[in-house]
Amino acid sequence: MSLDLWLERWRPLLPIPILLVVCPALWVMFRRTWFDLDVAAQRARGERLRLGSVDPRPFVSLVVAAVILTMQEYYGGRTMYDRTVRPWIVEIAATHGWHERFFLFDELAGYYWWAGTRIVGYLLPFAVWKIAFPGDSLLDLGLRTKGFVRHLWIYGSFLGVMMPLLFLMSRQSDFGSYYPFYRQASRSWVDFLAWEFIYFFQFFALECFFRGWWLGVLRHTMGSAAIFAMSVPYCMIHYGKPYLEANGAIIAGIALGSLAMRTKSIYSGFLVHITVAGVMDWTSLAARHALPTRWLPSGWHP
Repeated sequence: MSLDLWLERWRPLLPIPILLVVCPALWVMFRRTWFDLDVAAQRARGERLRLGSVDPRPFVSLVVAAVILTMQEYYGGRTMYDRTVRPWIVEIAATHGWHERFFLFDELAGYYWWAGTRIVGYLLPFAVWKIAFPGDSLLDLGLRTKGFVRHLWIYGSFLGVMMPLLFLMSRQSDFGSYYPFYRQASRSWVDFLAWEFIYFFQFFALECFFRGWWLGVLRHTMGSAAIFAMSVPYCMIHYGKPYLEANGAIIAGIALGSLAMRTKSIYSGFLVHITVAGVMDWTSLAARHALPTRWLPSGWHP
């Protein structure tokens, strides 16, 4: 039986042995980090109980997170863009005589809308938080760069784990047909690079939201449980993507969340994310012999 046929037949159960191998490794690597988070949270909760106060941060943060994720799901997709935004852009383009250029990058514009709604939504909580809790430092929400270089070895270790998993996913038929999202990325290097730019930018915003803001505001209330709670919606935003990737998001959510809490920074996780995402796009195009061969798309006129 070929590897491809075996993977297709047993794919529904494949995440289970992978989780049985990876989860103990995560326990060994991060159990001290989780313990330290729980100790700090216990002390903070004890102090609040002594003062007879309730921390409003879980209430505010989880409601804000639920609202943002719901708005992105219903209004941040292509359907909303095609129904309301695109007609407005087409009208402006026709008025100013650059409709031909717009239609050349029509699909890319839709993905810029998708990524833009993610970027705004994922970064908005930082502004909300500064208004609601002006005494909290935004730098403490995963944005500090101190010690980043010292933790680069963890970045390399994560890639060492992710690349074999990426190879398994790349063997699936749905992987090759799914990436890149932007179907015309192979048309030219301008298309490919314009897509990767906004794709990577939304990953930065995503890391700020899930591993920076979410964990930063809940760590003193929930301790290590904040990591595992965050991993559930993080996995769910991958629904609709290839099955193994959605399951891989469970591991990635816990691992990148623990890494962010250990380093007090989102940047190592961001590097892991864009490296894996870039390799996935490149691998998918290379497997189809569809890497760009020209700099500008056919039909482009200065």
